[in-house]
Amino acid sequence: MKIRITWPAGQLTATLDDTPTTTALMAALPVDATAHTWGEEVYFDTGLSPALEPDARQVVEAGTVAFWPPGNALALPYGPTPISEGDEPRLASPCNVLGRIDGDPRALATVRSGDPIHVQQA
Repeated sequence: MKIRITWPAGQLTATLDDTPTTTALMAALPVDATAHTWGEEVYFDTGLSPALEPDARQVVEAGTVAFWPPGNALALPYGPTPISEGDEPRLASPCNVLGRIDGDPRALATVRSGDPIHVQQA
């Protein structure tokens, strides 16, 4: 499954794994939201509220597509966050891992807090 994420300065696609949260997200598309940034992470509310999955993780690789249940948000880390140790992307709390951004996740560096974000099936 693929999604396309667009914002005023760019766009990217991501390939998602077959997980319960991915299924819920795909059923809810398209999603329009307002971007927030936290260090080198972009996140935004999806209106969804899936449960934390058994394989949820807090430390992930740059380019991971994650779902942050406490914020009902997709979390897209492309580098360290304020609570990272070294260069690792460390999310605010454990997140459901949905998949991976296709290509260079540093494209997300052009997202500004307050930007409109649009997510659709690719």
